[in-house]
Amino acid sequence: MSQSTGGKLLVDCLIGLGASKSFGVPGESYLAVLDALHDTQGALDFVLCRNEGGAAFMASAYGKLTGSPGLCFVTRGPGATNASIGVHTAMQDSTPMILFVGQVGTDMQGREAFQEVDYHAFFGSVAKWVTEIDDVDRIPEILARAWSTAISGRPGPVVIALPEDMLTSTTDVPALTTASRVHEPVLSDETLSEVTSILAEAERPLILMGGSGWLPKGTQAMQVFAQAADIPVLAAFRFQDLFDNHLDTYVGDAGVGMTAATKELITSADVILAVNVRFGEMTTDGYTLLNVPIPAQKLIHVHASDRELRKIYVPTVGIHAGPNAFAVRLAQQAIAGPWATWRSDARAGYEASFDAPAQPSPVDMVAVTAWLRDRLPSDAILTNGAGNFTVWPNKFFKFGPDQRLLAPQSGAMGYGVPAAIAAKATYPLRTVVCFAGDGDFQMNCTELGSAMQAGAQPIILILNNGTYGTIRMHQEKNYPARVSGTTLENPDFVTLAKAYGFHAENVSTTEEFAPAFERAMASQGGAILELDISPEALTPRQTLSQMRAAAQKAAQ
Repeated sequence: MSQSTGGKLLVDCLIGLGASKSFGVPGESYLAVLDALHDTQGALDFVLCRNEGGAAFMASAYGKLTGSPGLCFVTRGPGATNASIGVHTAMQDSTPMILFVGQVGTDMQGREAFQEVDYHAFFGSVAKWVTEIDDVDRIPEILARAWSTAISGRPGPVVIALPEDMLTSTTDVPALTTASRVHEPVLSDETLSEVTSILAEAERPLILMGGSGWLPKGTQAMQVFAQAADIPVLAAFRFQDLFDNHLDTYVGDAGVGMTAATKELITSADVILAVNVRFGEMTTDGYTLLNVPIPAQKLIHVHASDRELRKIYVPTVGIHAGPNAFAVRLAQQAIAGPWATWRSDARAGYEASFDAPAQPSPVDMVAVTAWLRDRLPSDAILTNGAGNFTVWPNKFFKFGPDQRLLAPQSGAMGYGVPAAIAAKATYPLRTVVCFAGDGDFQMNCTELGSAMQAGAQPIILILNNGTYGTIRMHQEKNYPARVSGTTLENPDFVTLAKAYGFHAENVSTTEEFAPAFERAMASQGGAILELDISPEALTPRQTLSQMRAAAQKAAQ
């Protein structure tokens, strides 16, 4: 059998597993892998990034968008530590990802050699599995396990350290040629009967769905069931794109900035069917909407990972089943009950959430997002990082069945731009729109170079209010009129964008937005629109001055 280096074997295995896209920053610690990638253009492409944090965000976003592990290659030491933010985000998002990290040779380990890091210790709490290749012949075995670990159960990130000598050593072990198909765990007929009985006996049932690993057949089945049973559906934090928001059974999302109506919906429900939800802090409003550990509501908790069942809440019924397998079986059941008014009231509460006053700002985002709801294509992809500006794509946009939202559960600033680039690199013909605050944008604006080089240039809306808005909001609420460390002096964003080959404009009034966006849509090289936003418009329904006045009054 022919000999190949460990680096080539690794790349050949990834192609055999079905990988077609990777992201990274080059490093001397994995030169043999880069050499192997030289010959894989069109089969396994390498998107060259400017910072490992941006590369890891791209891989995480790719995993969320496609359901296939996002691949990221970084060098040892500083490269790995920079990339850790993407690993943490993938873990919080429950998205499949594999981070390959260069490592010092096996003959130098344990001496604190140049850029040496103990990756088991460093990534142990933020990854599903951390391992290191110590035998070139085991590369296929380790990659098969890594791929399976990343996509199975609760999907998440895997970290694989690559000692230099393992990549340059030769072997005649054959590469993987296919990824085995592992079926989701399914529920029994007895369990399905119990679920339908509990739902049928309810007066105020509620479906809560979220998480990764959904397939079109699963989300469509959930919609079929919810519509037929007329049961209201809430999306978990930043999973609004799992259910058609235009259907009358969709009643909003449980996340940051949760409305009073949504909180009341959760606390008043007598049965909650939670499918693929891990019950994070944001979805539960700090674990206050359901009692810990035993909720007042009857809870049916369905998850692909048995480790998520009873982790926080003790359910009435805990079901170890994949979301798609569960949804398909559930859609075959006929359930009806006296909850038509309950569902219609919940929908009315959701619709009312779009009623917000005109904003005290040169560009009014209430008007802008209303226009985008009507204008964006039915398969548009929206991305955002973290900050108060995320209220606009998260709370004021209605996602259709083919539209997607890429937004970090981890609350990481700087995610939106790399995520948009990854989305555009994956689906070049789809419209990709990134919402970014001025501070958020500057966390990874250097990745505009990656977009230019890869020909993956999205539309980026920079909401420029000259401040770290979320922190300023909390400052005014807790230390009114004592502004410290939150005011930003920004560059000329339009000039910066043009330097990277983007079409760019400043939008100084609401009326200028629609024609500017049409020009952005027509641009072949992506576009960046800088929107003039007043700091007064930090939240849709309370101005900065009102926050400050309320805090000062409370302190008197």
